Amino acid sequence: MAEPSSSLSSSKDELFQLINRLGTYLALKMSHLFSISLQKLDPRSVGAIAGLAVAIIFTYRLMRSPAVPPRRQPKRQAPTTSSSSISTQSNATLMPSGACSPSEDLRAQNVVDEFFQPVKPTLGQIVRQKLSEGRKVTCRLLGVILEESNPEELQKQATVKSSVLDVLLEITKYCDLYLMERVIDDESEKIVLLALENAGIFTSGGLVKDKVLFCSTENGRTSFVRQLEPDWHIDTNPEIVSQLARFIKYQLHVSPTRPERTAPNVFSCPSLEHFFGCV
Repeated sequence: MAEPSSSLSSSKDELFQLINRLGTYLALKMSHLFSISLQKLDPRSVGAIAGLAVAIIFTYRLMRSPAVPPRRQPKRQAPTTSSSSISTQSNATLMPSGACSPSEDLRAQNVVDEFFQPVKPTLGQIVRQKLSEGRKVTCRLLGVILEESNPEELQKQATVKSSVLDVLLEITKYCDLYLMERVIDDESEKIVLLALENAGIFTSGGLVKDKVLFCSTENGRTSFVRQLEPDWHIDTNPEIVSQLARFIKYQLHVSPTRPERTAPNVFSCPSLEHFFGCV
């Protein structure tokens, strides 16, 4: 038991002697180089020079020595008779140190794929993109916002499409929206306003009742649009769409069938919500 400690002591003595000799040698060289005598150097200066030399030597040897990976201690495993256990142990033995298992690689790949997965745009972003940042929109009620398709039905009832509410509210957030329709009597106006109010359009969105316009003829709706000069007009009547094509920047023609495109600034779609990708 005493042999390791004696060898360790002798190694330390050799190291100290090496440092002393090296310090003395360097001190002599430095004194000759700068014309400084050895007697003028105090022990503190000799020790500083020796320490610097040792640091240089150790750094040089560390840079030259190749990096050796640490040996892995073999783990003692309980003996098993299962062939699956033998296969697992052999695979673990053959797998190099630091290598990742296929399952770990798959998990890492999944994390990367999820991180770089394209972000789905919000409905508000889609609305602004589709409207080309338009700030004023006019829209017909029948067949677009309401389930009913003719003014005669509005004398009895008005039903707001539930599928169009989200789109309508997003439009009111970013645009100055005006709704308009041809009605037969004043009672139809009240029925329409009540339906819009019950749907929450006046409370949740930026729409007010003063921006719901009524007229008695189709030409009246055309006049409304031309006076307001919107960036977008949405309608179901192909004649009105055709008449307004040269006055309005963009139009959306809502039609169950896809009609021929009458102008480059006129788009067509089965419904308003379909145009914004909500169906």
